[in-house]
This record gives sequence, structure tokens and C-alpha cells, in this order.
Amino acid sequence: PDMDYVGLAEAAAEKMELYRRDPGGWRGCRHTSEVSVSWRPSAEFAGNVYRGEGILSASPQDVWECIKPVAGGSRTKWDQNVKDFEVVEAVSDTISVCRTTTLSAFMRIISPREFVDVVLMKQYEDGTMLSAATNVEHPLCPPQPNFVRGFNYPCGCFCIPLSGEPDRTQLLSFFQTDLGGYLPQTVVDSFFPASITGFYSNLTKAVKALKA
Repeated sequence: PDMDYVGLAEAAAEKMELYRRDPGGWRGCRHTSEVSVSWRPSAEFAGNVYRGEGILSASPQDVWECIKPVAGGSRTKWDQNVKDFEVVEAVSDTISVCRTTTLSAFMRIISPREFVDVVLMKQYEDGTMLSAATNVEHPLCPPQPNFVRGFNYPCGCFCIPLSGEPDRTQLLSFFQTDLGGYLPQTVVDSFFPASITGFYSNLTKAVKALKA
């Protein structure tokens, strides 16, 4: 039977709204001029959910332009983790099934991964944009021999306008990913804070380049 892609996508978006409203239990683990990263144990799988929060010097539209999950989007150009991003099936105007592949990471300790997710895009009345995703199966995406299949549990990014500051955007993101394979926990625990810090740093550069 077909997976309920719409239901799964909407549930992932609801989880993001819940995480956003629930400030309790987060423990700070990394702080740079661009992002504060914190974590707490995930309720979805035997790992952690990570929260990244930072302010970017760009309008929400410009930030969204860089992160929106669409075919031919700019994320494969600036996000060092993402090698390839393809839309496998457009379920609706705002929901699609996507396949993302990543390069090897952490001095090749982490081999290339692939992720198959249903992705939802949503705009709120205050202008906030959300991209939310969670892992699914899809008949057009059997496991590939040269990739380890990883699993994203409900994750997403909010692009939040700041009132009175049209050229600044709060980017609030949540990541909870099972990388799959057999990785030492120490590798996993150091990978995510570093990866999220890199995500914000590279996004900051991409937004600057977009405005240049």
C-alpha cells in the first residue's frame, strides 16, 4: 500500500511547531557568532534532536531562496553536506518526496549517505516559512549500493521575520538524523554540532553572495 505522504509530512510540520514552542530541556553544546546549537534526547529514535538558532543579515525571502527544498535549488551549491537533491514525486504544490545524497564526511569516517524524505513547505500568517521533512520509502528509491541509507526523523527549518528589521531573519532549525551504518557514538555526537555550525556558516556566506 502507498505511504500516506501527506499525513506524514503534516505530522512532521506539527512536530516542528511543537519543538519551536517547547523551550525546555535543551542543553547548549556549541556557540559561534552565527549559531547556538543545543540538543536533547530524541523521542523519535535512540539519538538526539539538535536545535540551531541564529540571526542572518538578510530578508526572510533571501534566506528562504537559499534553503527551500526544490529541484534546481541552490542548496547543493552552498551546503557542503549535500551532494545531490532530487524531487522524486511531487505529491502536491507544497509536498514532495525527495532524495538527498551526501558526501563522505569527518575525514571519510562517515561514508556517503542517502536520505529519502517527504518534504513540506508552509507559510504562516506572520510571514514565517517552514520546511519540514521526515523519512519515507518510495518505489523509485531502492537502496543504492554505494550509499548507506540514513533516516531523517522529523526535522525542519523556520525562517522567521523580525519585526521592524526587514533585512534580518531568525533561522531556527531542528535536526534529528539516524546516520545508519555502524558509527561509534563519539563520531555521531561530534558530527552534528560541527555539521550544524557549518550549515549556518555556509548559509551566511550564500546569503551574502545572493545579495552581492
